[in-house]
This record gives sequence, C-alpha cells and structure tokens, in this order.
Amino acid sequence: MSTSGGMRAVLAALVANLGIAVSKFVAFFITGSASMLSEAVHSVADSGNQVLLLVGHRHSQRTSDQHNFGYGRVRYIYGFIVAIVLFVVGGAYSLYEGIHKFQHPEEVGDTRIAIAVLLVAIILESFSLRTALAEVAHVKGKRTLWQFVRAARQPELPVIVLEDIGALTGLMFAFVGVVGSTVTGDARWDGLGAVAVGLLLVVIAVILSFEMTSMLVGESALEEDDAKIRELLAASPLVRQVIHVRTLYVGPDELLVAAKVGVDAAVRAVEVSSAIDDIEANIRLALPHARYIFIEPDIYRA
Repeated sequence: MSTSGGMRAVLAALVANLGIAVSKFVAFFITGSASMLSEAVHSVADSGNQVLLLVGHRHSQRTSDQHNFGYGRVRYIYGFIVAIVLFVVGGAYSLYEGIHKFQHPEEVGDTRIAIAVLLVAIILESFSLRTALAEVAHVKGKRTLWQFVRAARQPELPVIVLEDIGALTGLMFAFVGVVGSTVTGDARWDGLGAVAVGLLLVVIAVILSFEMTSMLVGESALEEDDAKIRELLAASPLVRQVIHVRTLYVGPDELLVAAKVGVDAAVRAVEVSSAIDDIEANIRLALPHARYIFIEPDIYRA
C-alpha cells in the first residue's frame, strides 16, 4: 500500500467528519435526540482519530538516532490509540447515553432536522468511504475487503475503511431510531438507536485493537512475498539449499529479511559474496519495501 494513498484517505475522512460533527451537534441541540448525540460524539471521535493518524505518520518520518530501524512503528502505536479512543469516547459513551435515554425517555424535538442532517451525513460519509475503497482497490489485489484488513501491514487504510463502514452503519441505526420514535411516539426507539451505535463502535474498536496489537508485536511478510523471497534465493546458482527465511516488518513500509542458505564448501568467499549481492539486488527489485536484507551462508550438507 502506498503511504500517500493512505494519507489521502485519512484527509478525506477528516474533512468529511468535521463537517458532519458540526451538523450533528446543531441537530442535537435542536431535537435533543440521543441517537443524534451519539452520532455527533462518534464523528468527533473519528475526527480525533484521523488527526492521530496524521500525527503518527509525521512522527514516523523522524531521522533515526539510537533507533537503528527508524520510527516506523510509531504509526502502529497511534493506530492502537485510535482503537482505544473509538472504544471509550465513541462506544462506551454512546452505550451510556442510549441506556439512559431508554430508561428515561425524552420526547425528540423537530425530527425533520435530525433526519435531514442524517441524510446529509450519509452522503458525506459515502464520499469518504468511496475515497478509501478506491485506494484499497489499488493494493488489495484478489483479496476480499476483510482479507485486505487482515493482511495490511500499514495501519491507516484499514482504520479508515472500518471507521467509514462503521459510520455509515451507525447513521442507519440512528436514522431508524429517530424515525421509529417519530412514527410510534415512543422515545425509547431513540435510545435503542444510540445503544446500537455504541455496540457497533465497540465491535469495530475491538477488531482494530487486535489488528494493531498484531502489527506492534511484529508481522512477517505476506505469503506471496515470502514465496518470492524463497524463489529468488533458490534461483542463485551457488545456493544449494534455502535453510530458513525469517521476515519482519520493522515499520509499515520497511521489511527486514534474514535468510540462511547452504553453499558448497569448495566455493570461494569472493564468489559467495558476489552471489549474495546479486540476491539482495534481485529481492529489492522485486520487493522495494525490503529495506534490510541479511543473508548468512552455511556449508551445504546433503
């Protein structure tokens, strides 16, 4: 995934969510709708999350000092913070507000304003999601969207895609809550809408937290990249055996490759050195993000 593509999706989501948050708060002050308040808080949380992703990306560009592999993993840390913010600020608050309004229902004001704001928000969120999906389409290959989220090694696009899908679904829940309270005259529908939004945000936050934790612990190369590395190692005329290959993403765009290969005992050191140089060049040509490559030769034993 290109970093620039991920940042475009983040910026598009930020612009959309800021406008949506303002309109939702205005509608809440007019109508007093719990679903509208939950959605407003949701948009604020999403906007804050996008700012966090931008800050994390900026910090990851710092020049290395005592960190020999750079600051790329800072982006994972900010992605994990995003999951926490979404859980606490978005999910937990919406659940609290929804349960409170269900137990102590209050009449919703002019629902026409709330419905109009929700429809506008759906349009804006659809624009943001479309931008994110367009970026995903360039990099996911034959993977499904869920497979892309699971396989991604960069945090920005998976976060934005899940947030946008959650935002659109949450808007539908809020819409049902507001319309239900209007049609039935029962304000508890509004509370149920807020509870549904809260549960949705909690589920998305949990998924994100697991994904970010996996990235922080350290993920290996994708299966197809690992197979390509092994293929290029085995293709060298001097390599008789690929003993093992270990890979690790030291940052979202930086892959470390460590391999041990078997060569004949009679091969001269200068020939081994030249072969290793050729292998490294071929791997970097095939996988430009393979920034750190360490190949250890060993004596081949049949």
